[in-house]
Amino acid sequence: MALVNEHFLKLSNNYLFADIAKKVNAYKVSHPKTEVISLGIGDVTQPLCPAVIDAMHKAVDEMAEKATFRGYGPERGYDFLREAILKNDFQPRGIHLDPSEIFVNDGAKSDTGNIQEIVRWDNSIGVTDPIYPVYIDSNVMIGRAGIMQDGKWSNVTYFPCTAENGFVPELPDHRVDMIYLCYPNNPTGTVLTKDELRKWVNYALRNDAIIFYDAAYEAYIQDETIPHSIYEIKGARKCAIEFHSYSKTAGFTGVRCGYTVIPKELKAVTLDGKEQVELNHLWDRRQSTKFNGTSYISQRAAEAIYTPEGKEQVKQTIDYYMGNAKIMTESLRKMGFTFYGGENAPYLWVKTPHGESSWRFFEQLLYGASVVCTPGVGFGPSGEGYFRLTAFGEREQCKEAMRRIEEWI
Repeated sequence: MALVNEHFLKLSNNYLFADIAKKVNAYKVSHPKTEVISLGIGDVTQPLCPAVIDAMHKAVDEMAEKATFRGYGPERGYDFLREAILKNDFQPRGIHLDPSEIFVNDGAKSDTGNIQEIVRWDNSIGVTDPIYPVYIDSNVMIGRAGIMQDGKWSNVTYFPCTAENGFVPELPDHRVDMIYLCYPNNPTGTVLTKDELRKWVNYALRNDAIIFYDAAYEAYIQDETIPHSIYEIKGARKCAIEFHSYSKTAGFTGVRCGYTVIPKELKAVTLDGKEQVELNHLWDRRQSTKFNGTSYISQRAAEAIYTPEGKEQVKQTIDYYMGNAKIMTESLRKMGFTFYGGENAPYLWVKTPHGESSWRFFEQLLYGASVVCTPGVGFGPSGEGYFRLTAFGEREQCKEAMRRIEEWI
């Protein structure tokens, strides 16, 4: 009989959001006439902007004609999108990349989970805590995380992000090979300044470490002094891989498109120390083996958000969600909650009242106000005693949810 990969058995039975869905469905069964409002899972609600829809229609029409039909596309992505990415996302910030350093994907989740395949299974890893679950779970699957002990993985170094340290992770006092950073942060909604981010780049350079930098929410940054890309920091090209997503930026959760940046200066060494290998080349080899490229239609859609009209329309959508965030912050402040985020990110990280546990408060809020949040402990040990709210809902539902919570409180 074939042997199972037993590392999968170390994972919890359900993904965090599957557990939430199960509990919410149970509530709906027992309260069939009650409308539940979700401020938990971070799916978007606003439709794709007109520029994107027009581009998709044109791309579909092209697929219907023999002369313009597209089959398999390049694994790295079409040149038209990669050139648009460089011209709009990086060059205005003084960042100079080559198109061959851009890899278009079907959303950042895939690449943030798969990127760990190109480095040795026994590399040490470090993560901010709380953290997006995919980072750790993907390492558990390959056997890199060790075993679960008292809520933590034995081979993972945790960088606590708490109210006490201003949600700024402290550098480890030992060497870590692989470091996961996500800013603006999911789930806390907090950000790092250039000086704070520079400390991590300098640490990685000193220790020959790699930073996996998730910039999925950079479009929500309102403060002009906050970096949108780790490559704004000198030396980052030698130590960092960056992930971008159109899911929350342009509503592509159902379209699926994003991209990963792997500079050619970034290298890792063989076990005997005799050879330094370009990770750009390894990722290209991995993608050409396991990935057939993002659909032509999705890439034309992504290209459209960089047009003048696309930029303005996407900005309107982002402003809409940040308007929700403002409504939520004002309401939470009025109710006396302690919270963070909501200024440069679509997430609010809220302290549970009276020291309630995260899951306990989740159930109280669900049954008391018919509102869904995300229990903070689901993002890691430091998330206990917090819950996450997202600003991706409909405006009227956002207002109604805040009204319900205030009435319940």
